[in-house]
Amino acid sequence: MSERKILLSMNAIEKRFGDVQVLKKVDMEVACGEVHALMGENGAGKSTLIKILTGVYPKDGGSITFSGKACEINSRSDAQKLGIGVIYQELSLIPTLSVMQNVMLGKEKSGCGFLKIREMKKKVSDLIEYYDFNLQPDAIVETLSIAQRQTVEILKALSEDSSLIIMDEPTASLSSKESEALFGIINQLREKGVSILYISHRLEEVFRLADRLTVLRDGRKVAVLEKEQINPPDVIKMMIGKELSEATASRCLHRSEMESVLEVRSLSRKGTFSDISFTLHRGEILGIGGLVGAGRTEVLRCIFGADSYDGGEILFQGKKLPCHVSETIAKGFGLVPEDRRNQGFIPLLSIERNIAVPNYDFLSKASNVNRAEEKKIGIDAVGKLDIRPADSQLPVGNLSGGNQQKVVIGKWLARDLRVLLIDEPTAGIDIGAKDEIYKILDNLAEQGVSILLVSSDLQELLRVSHRILVFRKGHIQKEFDSGVITQEDILMAASGIDTAKKEEKNT
Repeated sequence: MSERKILLSMNAIEKRFGDVQVLKKVDMEVACGEVHALMGENGAGKSTLIKILTGVYPKDGGSITFSGKACEINSRSDAQKLGIGVIYQELSLIPTLSVMQNVMLGKEKSGCGFLKIREMKKKVSDLIEYYDFNLQPDAIVETLSIAQRQTVEILKALSEDSSLIIMDEPTASLSSKESEALFGIINQLREKGVSILYISHRLEEVFRLADRLTVLRDGRKVAVLEKEQINPPDVIKMMIGKELSEATASRCLHRSEMESVLEVRSLSRKGTFSDISFTLHRGEILGIGGLVGAGRTEVLRCIFGADSYDGGEILFQGKKLPCHVSETIAKGFGLVPEDRRNQGFIPLLSIERNIAVPNYDFLSKASNVNRAEEKKIGIDAVGKLDIRPADSQLPVGNLSGGNQQKVVIGKWLARDLRVLLIDEPTAGIDIGAKDEIYKILDNLAEQGVSILLVSSDLQELLRVSHRILVFRKGHIQKEFDSGVITQEDILMAASGIDTAKKEEKNT
C-alpha cells in the first residue's frame, strides 16, 4: 500500500463538561481522498469530537493539524477557512431560493452595488459539472427531493473549497434509492480527492463505504481498522466492550399466564412503517430497539393517537383504540416523548402546574381549577418519584435532566395509568439519575402498568425490558424472547447483518 497523505490529525484530544470527562486523549487521522468512518455507541464521544473539529466546542487538551499545519479551531468560521465542511442530518437550506442562491448565500459576488448573477451562476454550474451532480442551478430547492437537497448542501461545502466534508447520519431521512444516489456522490468525491468523515448508526453502509474506521467507546479511541480488517461482529464488540453475560434471563415473564392489554395488528403508515404486529401484556416492559429512522417513535405516536395510521388496527383490552389523544388518555395511556424539553413539559411552569396539565379533566369544574387538588398531586409526585429539590413550586426548567424526566412521568401517575409509552427515557441523563428512572419503571410494572419503551441505549434495553423488538427500516426485524440476549444480538439485527455469520463463527 502506498503511503497515504494525511489531511487531518487530531492528537490526544480531551474534553470535560464539569466533572465529567467525555473525551480522553482521543487520536484520529483522516487521509486525503478517503472515506473515514467514525463509529461508536450513543455517548461514545463522536458528536463531541465533531463539535470540536467544527468549532462548536473548544478542546481542553490535545492538538489539531490540518493540511500539515497546526491550527486552533474556535468557531465555525475557522473550520470553513481551513476547508472543513459539515452536512448535518437537519438541512440548512432556504426552500424558496434556488440552488445557486442557496450555494452562494453569504458568498455573493458584487460590483458597483449590483450582484454578479452571471458570474455566481457560472461558478455553481462549473461545480455541478465537475462533480457530475444531477442538479440545475435555477431549480427552486422546495421542488427537489431530500436526496437532491442533500446534494445542494454538499455543493455549498464544495463552493467553500472544503477538502474535508463531515457527514452526520446522512441517510437518516433517505429512501433506499436516495441512499444509493448519495453513495454514488460520495464515491465521486473520493475520486476527486475530497475526504469524507462519515458518522452513521447504519453499520451496513459504513462497512460498504469506509476505507478506514475509528472506533470510540466511553470517550476513548479503541481501534483504527483498514478496510480489509473490517469484520462486522468484531467491530460491534469493539463498540460495545464487555458482553453482559446475564443480560435479560432473569427478567423473562411467563406471558402465557398474563393478561393481554394492548394488541397492535398489521399497523402501517405510508413511508414510515408497515405491518407492525405485537402484543403487550399487563405488567410487561416491552423494549423497542433499532436505528435512527427505523419507525420506533412514529409507532408510539400512532398508538397514543398523536398521529394517524393508514392500515391495521390497535386494540386495548380487546376493543379498538380510538385514534385521538384525549380518548387514549381517558383510557389510561400516557406518553413520555423523546424530546422532553420541547414536548414533555413547559419550562417556566412549576412542577405541580406541569403535572396538572394533562389532568385538568378531573381537576376542574365549570372552568374553575381546583388549586388545592392541583397542589396535592404535585406534592404527591415529588414524594413518590423523589424529585429534587423537593419543592413543587419550582419551575421545571430549573431542574436537572433526570428530575425533569421524573416530572414528565409524574404527569401520568395522577390518574389510573394502564399503559405508559416512553421514548428514550434516559437520554442526556447522568448515570445516577438513570438508575432512579429504571427503578420507577420497575415499580410501575410491578403495579401492573404495561410499558412500551423505545431506546437507542442497548444496555438500557437489556436492563429494563422483559422482551425486545428490534425495528429496521419500518419493520420488525427480530423479536428476542426468553433466554440470554446480548447487545451484539440487538445491534446485528438492527443493522440487518446476517446473524447466521455469528452462529457459524461460534461453532
